[in-house]
Amino acid sequence: MFFGFNLYSGLLLPFFLQGIIVAVVLWARRRREDMAADGWLALLLLLFALRLAQWMLGFAGWYDSHDGRTTFMFYWPFSNWLAVGPALYFYFRNLTNQEFRLQRRHWWHFAPALAVLAWRLLVFGYDIGWWHSLRGELLPEHFGTKGPLAAWADWQPLYYVLDALGYLSVLTYAVHTLRAYRAYAHYLNDNFSDTEQLRFRWLRNVLVAVVVGTGVTLVFGLVNLFITPLNYVQSWYDYLFTGLLIYYLSISGLLTGYRLGALRFQLPTATDTPGPAELLSITTTEVAYAAGSAATGALGPVSGLAETTDPANAAVVATAPLKTQTTAATAPDAELARWTTRLLNHMQTARPYLEPELTLGELATQLRTNTSWLSRVINTGCGQNFNDFVNEYRVREAERRLRDPQFRQYTLLALALAAGFNSKSTFNRVFKKLRGQTPSEAARQL
Repeated sequence: MFFGFNLYSGLLLPFFLQGIIVAVVLWARRRREDMAADGWLALLLLLFALRLAQWMLGFAGWYDSHDGRTTFMFYWPFSNWLAVGPALYFYFRNLTNQEFRLQRRHWWHFAPALAVLAWRLLVFGYDIGWWHSLRGELLPEHFGTKGPLAAWADWQPLYYVLDALGYLSVLTYAVHTLRAYRAYAHYLNDNFSDTEQLRFRWLRNVLVAVVVGTGVTLVFGLVNLFITPLNYVQSWYDYLFTGLLIYYLSISGLLTGYRLGALRFQLPTATDTPGPAELLSITTTEVAYAAGSAATGALGPVSGLAETTDPANAAVVATAPLKTQTTAATAPDAELARWTTRLLNHMQTARPYLEPELTLGELATQLRTNTSWLSRVINTGCGQNFNDFVNEYRVREAERRLRDPQFRQYTLLALALAAGFNSKSTFNRVFKKLRGQTPSEAARQL
């Protein structure tokens, strides 16, 4: 029988097929839509699927067939942990910055994984190519299915060392990427008013799952090596977890693609490609982020713009629905105070917050300035990040409509959309965050 179906092989087979099929679909989408992140996710799924395949095919009888299938099992590079960490890291980089491209200085990340592949190819070339094919010698090990170099390597500590380095690599890259993810969350709050579809919380969960899963695999390996040998069934549960990870990663990755072109998250130049020492001792400063697209005059407004000096602006500042810091009006930086007034006046009159997908860049264009200066005005002059700043106006707009009798027949969804929110879930989350209660609770109190 080519593939022996049983409980253990049958349960792993759907995860393996899903990983391979989704990897092909993502690679096709990458070529069609020029989404480099899809290519990295396809590589990740392929790596996990190949690792799972070893135990799936093993329980399907391939190790015990004593033919070409058994030889295949001994020489195919099923597991390469040293490639998982870099693939995960660069997937994050491309997913959060559509302008990121792999450069020559990035390739060293994959040097250990390529070295492992080169060793596997050398073993295969010696045993199958030279020993068996050219010399015509029979393979001496495991019923004539395994060559001398592969048998010798199995008795050396080489593979234990490679596994240990692979586990350390995955954990290090995952932790580094998790910290970068936290910086990415700050970037979203400083640049987007609607972040629900851009937060990629599933990716954060995957990173946590990879850390936990690698830790579990490490524990299995330590128990097997130092405490008591584990049988194939006991080790099978480790591979089942890999199958669950494939399922979650593939479904989430297929659903990703919402407005990715607007993302320009960048790590500092000095740390966007962490070296081996940095990866082994990660610091918080490594994940500081560069928010906004700095234009000329990054520390100040674009010169030559007309400033608003209408006394009516004083009323706008006094009545604006924001937690404006009192220091804004008395700060020595008079330019900052004037731009705070200009911004609040624009929000009151033009009401740009009604645009659901308003970004910092779009608001800066409306005010004829750059994102760096506008971000400083919002953060310092108004005491909020961009996301809270805009959503405060939207919540106030929703509250106004809730109190207005002519809107009493409107559903909460209709009110949310009219106030500038993109969905009811975002409306509920933001309203609860800023008001401490849900919109339904607020409506019942009116």
